[in-house]
Amino acid sequence: MDRFPILFLVATLITLASGARHDILRLPSEASRFFKAPANADQNDEGTRWAVLVAGSNGYWNYRHQSDVCHAYQLLRKGGVKEENIVVFMYDDIAFNEENPRPGVIINSPHGNDVYKGVPKDYVGEDVTVDNFFAAILGNKSALTGGSGKVVDSGPNDHIFIYYSDHGGPGVLGMPTNPYMYASDLIEVLKKKHASGTYKSLVFYLEACESGSIFEGLLPEGLNIYATTASNAEESSWGTYCPGEYPSPPPEYETCLGDLYSVAWMEDSDIHNLRTETLHQQYDLVKERTMNGNSIYGSHVMQYGDIGLSKNNLVLYLGTNPANDNFTFVHKNSLVPPSKAVNQRDADLIHFWDKFRKAPVGSSRKAAAEKEILEAMSHRMHIDDNMKLIGKLLFGIEKGPELLSSVRPAGQPLVDDWDCLKTLVRTFETHCGSLSQYGMKHMRSFANFCNAGIRKEQMAEASAQACVSIPASSWSSLHRGFSA
Repeated sequence: MDRFPILFLVATLITLASGARHDILRLPSEASRFFKAPANADQNDEGTRWAVLVAGSNGYWNYRHQSDVCHAYQLLRKGGVKEENIVVFMYDDIAFNEENPRPGVIINSPHGNDVYKGVPKDYVGEDVTVDNFFAAILGNKSALTGGSGKVVDSGPNDHIFIYYSDHGGPGVLGMPTNPYMYASDLIEVLKKKHASGTYKSLVFYLEACESGSIFEGLLPEGLNIYATTASNAEESSWGTYCPGEYPSPPPEYETCLGDLYSVAWMEDSDIHNLRTETLHQQYDLVKERTMNGNSIYGSHVMQYGDIGLSKNNLVLYLGTNPANDNFTFVHKNSLVPPSKAVNQRDADLIHFWDKFRKAPVGSSRKAAAEKEILEAMSHRMHIDDNMKLIGKLLFGIEKGPELLSSVRPAGQPLVDDWDCLKTLVRTFETHCGSLSQYGMKHMRSFANFCNAGIRKEQMAEASAQACVSIPASSWSSLHRGFSA
């Protein structure tokens, strides 16, 4: 088969995927009342600021996640947060990647400065794990494996900021290592942190697809935790400053530089006096920018937990840059949304396609890019087709497709039995290969299987029938272990 019609089809599929409709607006937390803090309150009279920053991916096509985290680090340092109080998790394979046109430099916007310089290498490479992340939050040095040993050693008057940027799926967040992070485990860690009495308030900013599902029906009030997410429980989040967008990255970059929600809160924080801007004011501005005019290239920013904490000023968590002390808060968002954005799950294809398009005809680079595109698309088809087939094998031709995509009412958690969810994921991967960052989109289907009473033996039988072999590509390989 001629390869160029195939690539034309891939480009069309990317366009269609990026243009998926997100009409449904579900805001279960919006009924909460809002507060405004006194304009001149510097709320850091007591207590220490702590921060945990996590980029949960690796690979140059995921440039934006580490770029986001590096930008967040620079923002906190300019705000006066001490380096010893900022714990950074990132794979650290971007700055000196052979694909990076500026070795040793990472940027988070088309005309941005280097955000990589000075970022501590607390947990890099294979040390970026779920267990180390949880140990860092809890201040449990004995539970660490590798890394700098830095943890959140907070006290009862302290304030904690956690920021995570990566791929996600219903009830799950990615990591560059396996297993992935599941919502139930994260919530248990946050509850344990609260029970230890080692913070006064905690703010969690979460960038991932279906990120609302991490807290929806799971994060109770009363923990003094306020969380915002890039999307609701059933939609994608979006990459930005991508090839083909306006504004676009410099032409030598063939990848997205940032994520829409992440760039929104950080670029807002870069210019405002955070002594006077509240969490709620930032939430409103970020929500407006990330919704992108309620276009198909945007998502619905959500908030969960103790919404009353949003009356607090941002200085309590991020510090504030003295250079912005005279900046008057602007209620109207002056930061212009992009002309379009890229679905997080398609950003790898955008990178491979742009790389293919620019490479000289007949070059090894062009051949490598084509191979990457075809392997990625083949993996997607393998996962999608086999999940559909397993649904039909378990529930019949008519009911199967309906059950795969059914969504629980707002306010309910994704699944009742999280151990069942993990078991079914491992069972599927045993027979069909790794879900990878793309396959996380199917986590709702696994949850629905559990909610419908499917158990390991039934899943094993259906998976064995559906998947006669595991594809040889790196996307499907289980050499890194199971995602659950």
